Amino acid sequence: MENMKRIFMGTPSYISVVTEEETWIGEPDSPVFTKQDVQVSYKQTAESEEIWLQAEDTRIKTLKLRWNTPLKKESRILGGVWERTYGDTDWKCLSGARFMPWYFLAAAGDQVRGIGVKVRPSAMCFWQADTRGITLVLDVRCGGTGVTLKGRALRAAEVVSLETQGISSFQAARHFCQVMCQDPIFPDFPVYGSNNWYYAYGDSSEEEILTDSDYIVRLTQGAENAPYMVIDDCWQEHHRLDEYNGGPWTKGNSKFPDMAALADKIREKGLRPGIWVRFLLNEAETIPEEWRLSENGALDPSHPQVLEYIKKDVERISNWGYTLIKHDFTTFDIFGRWGMEMNPYPTQDGWHFYDTGKTSAEIVVDLYRAIHEEAKKHNTLIMGCNTIGHLGAGLMELNRSGDDTSGKNWERTRKMGVNTLAFCLPQHRTFFDIDADCVGITGAIPWSLNKQWADLVAESGTSLFVSAKPGVLTDQENEELHQIMLKASTQLKHKIPLDWEYTDCPEEWGDEEETLEYNWYEPEGTYAKGNDLLYHCYVPLS
Repeated sequence: MENMKRIFMGTPSYISVVTEEETWIGEPDSPVFTKQDVQVSYKQTAESEEIWLQAEDTRIKTLKLRWNTPLKKESRILGGVWERTYGDTDWKCLSGARFMPWYFLAAAGDQVRGIGVKVRPSAMCFWQADTRGITLVLDVRCGGTGVTLKGRALRAAEVVSLETQGISSFQAARHFCQVMCQDPIFPDFPVYGSNNWYYAYGDSSEEEILTDSDYIVRLTQGAENAPYMVIDDCWQEHHRLDEYNGGPWTKGNSKFPDMAALADKIREKGLRPGIWVRFLLNEAETIPEEWRLSENGALDPSHPQVLEYIKKDVERISNWGYTLIKHDFTTFDIFGRWGMEMNPYPTQDGWHFYDTGKTSAEIVVDLYRAIHEEAKKHNTLIMGCNTIGHLGAGLMELNRSGDDTSGKNWERTRKMGVNTLAFCLPQHRTFFDIDADCVGITGAIPWSLNKQWADLVAESGTSLFVSAKPGVLTDQENEELHQIMLKASTQLKHKIPLDWEYTDCPEEWGDEEETLEYNWYEPEGTYAKGNDLLYHCYVPLS
């Protein structure tokens, strides 16, 4: 397109390498850094600029590259997130202290520039930008310890940049996502349906799931595309309410006596069966200690036998008849932190995976690839939740792109849901299909607010899941939700946030046909409850 052009960053002005023992600084304006057994090289290709790292025995922790290429002071900046949003994403002023995982956009007037790394890099990458230049930090640690490459040449990242002129910042963001991810995978049909987590919160049974199934059948009557009935955390053998939500994943519990039979019953009602799982938390006594992370006891995905074990879980669940697997908590179970706590590094120093020759990013990608490849054999869709989207793009069809909404507290849904839908929407159908999380219908939140949230998700063309407790809505409200679900079953609407540069909770959404305005605020406005511990900038601690 004439209004878009690829930009190359050029030779870095500065390169530094942090090892377990010391920090080395290279010659200014040099594309190659060499010291002892370590070499860092910067190579321009037709499509990107590649950063390569090679070393023998030196344990490398991070690389840092700097370009003395200033951004305009009037630029508005939108940065990426480590794994999912926490209601904390918006366009901000230029700040050299801010860290931006994976990529960022800079808008000045009608010009927008995107700078980032292609999906599935071999390093955990974050950017910083200021009025004097642009910095890229690549965390190549194995867990919290420097990686030992043993002579292996590692392509740590592929840097890409796109400049647009005369198109909206949203269009620019979407085009840039296509540049970063050139091999996405998507479901063959619109995914939507029911998931009762936000009214049951883990206290459920086969009987209740079947009641929910009957309800979603009524809510989608007339839809040609069958909805999903997703069984969330509650079904597994060792489930303990409000205490433990891990595996083993070999069978159900007393409330879920036969998982294969339940999948059949759901399918007989005309629905698609889906299920939730937390692969890396598993207290099965048969699992060797060697398979576990020393830090927290979670399964270590760098161990090849762990990947085979998880693939068996995927195979078993798929053979039961579940055609969507929502796997959760992998980021927290691996790194011990939520994305909002990664400030800016994903994990603390001092620990490592079983395989010390791979970076954390490589290990996470290997995990996602193992899950995807096994699921693909059974035509099972994968939805990531608490997963790292930039490492999962191309290896999962769907991604739960934000923190939890709520069936009890509207402010949480407003903060988490609307924000993630707006600011992750450029990744929809470019990285994967996004899921901005459920509409929790318990009676605690006014239908007037939940109706708007459900309608917006349907109007955006993303996956709509409802956690609707039967008997809460009136006949008229049920009919309103019915019409919304019919809209969600086709995903023919594709409204985008028109005011996303001005607010973290966009109200104006439109397409070529119409513009809709939503009111996300209760009459008394918002309220605050303590310190939410969200870290928005990088402050060195030493």
